Order: sequence, then C-alpha cells, then structure tokens
Amino acid sequence: MAYDLEEQEQLATLKAFWNQYGNFILTVVTIVLLAIAGWRGWGWYQARQSAQASVVYEQLRDAVGKRDVAKVKDAAGTIFEQYGGTAYGQMAALMASKAYFDAGDLKAAKAPLQWAIDKAPDDEFRHLARIRLAGILLDEKAYDEGLKLLPMDSAGPYAGAYADRRGDLLLAQDKREEARAAYKQSLEKLDERSPLRRLVQLKLDALGGASS
Repeated sequence: MAYDLEEQEQLATLKAFWNQYGNFILTVVTIVLLAIAGWRGWGWYQARQSAQASVVYEQLRDAVGKRDVAKVKDAAGTIFEQYGGTAYGQMAALMASKAYFDAGDLKAAKAPLQWAIDKAPDDEFRHLARIRLAGILLDEKAYDEGLKLLPMDSAGPYAGAYADRRGDLLLAQDKREEARAAYKQSLEKLDERSPLRRLVQLKLDALGGASS
C-alpha cells in the first residue's frame, strides 16, 4: 500500500509539472523538429539545384566548344537566373565571358564578369573576375576604371596578379615609373612557382627595371 501511495505522489507531481511546463516543452520539441525538417529540406533543395545546374552547365560547355554564342547566352542566362547560388554560377560566368571575348563581343564579355564580382560565393572567382574585367577595360582603353577594380589592400592571395594587371593599365597610360613599380610589386607578391613570374619579369626588363 505504501508503494501505491508513493506512486500516486509521483504521478501527482508529474501531472503538476506537466500542467506548468507541458506547453513550453511541446513548443520546444516542435521547434526542434521543424528545424531538423527545414535543415534536411534545405539540403535536399541544394542538392537538387546543384544537380539541375550541372546539366545546364554541361550544355554551356558544349556550346562554348562549338562556338555557338547564341546557345552560350541561353545556357549562361539560365544558370544565372535559376542556379546562381550554386558553384556552377560562378564557373559559368568566367566561361561565358571568355566565349564572348573570343567572339569579339567585349560588351557581352563584361556582363558575366560583373555578375561574378557582385554575386560569386567564392573569393577566388571574384578576384579572377576582377582581373579579367580589368583586362577587357584595358582593351577598351578605360584605364582608370580598370585600376579601380584592382585595389591592392583587398587583393589577398591575388596581390601579385592584381599588381601585374595594374602595371599593364599604368603602362598603357604611359606612366612608366608607376608601371615599373607595379611590376616589381607583382614579383614580390607572386609565389616563386607562379608561371606568371616569367611574364612579369619580361615586362619589367622591357622597362629597364630589375627584379627585387
């Protein structure tokens, strides 16, 4: 009988606890379950987006290989509009830009690079887009605009490439001393194994400079 009374007391305590905290516990459990479901759903959505983007990206690669600019535009546009948040967006930007550049359409070549600068999720692609866009601006003689794209204080591991492209832009403006300084800076920043070093050294030698 003592056991029954103890059991009844425990049950009463549990009921009192549940009456006080039951709704709160149910709310917390519901939130946790919804969070888990949302996380799994988001993972599934991302995987689905990436799989679909890869199909369109292959279409883009095929169009680039065939030099079919119209299909390049269609495939790249689809990726930017529907799958821009995936890794394929930034890859498509660089690939489409090169296809337009090779076709001689500099205006079209700039648009995907600007898209990558603004929206690419990875720093590497944003830096590459800046360097390539500055190269197009060099061809267009928009030298000051190109230099603005290459701030050395935020170049990070691409400081050597930034400085090299800045040297090209400065030299095109006939600012030889500034160009020489930029090429020297490029050599200082570039990794010893970088294939770009030899080209930069040739530019510096042509200006009568020397590596530091």
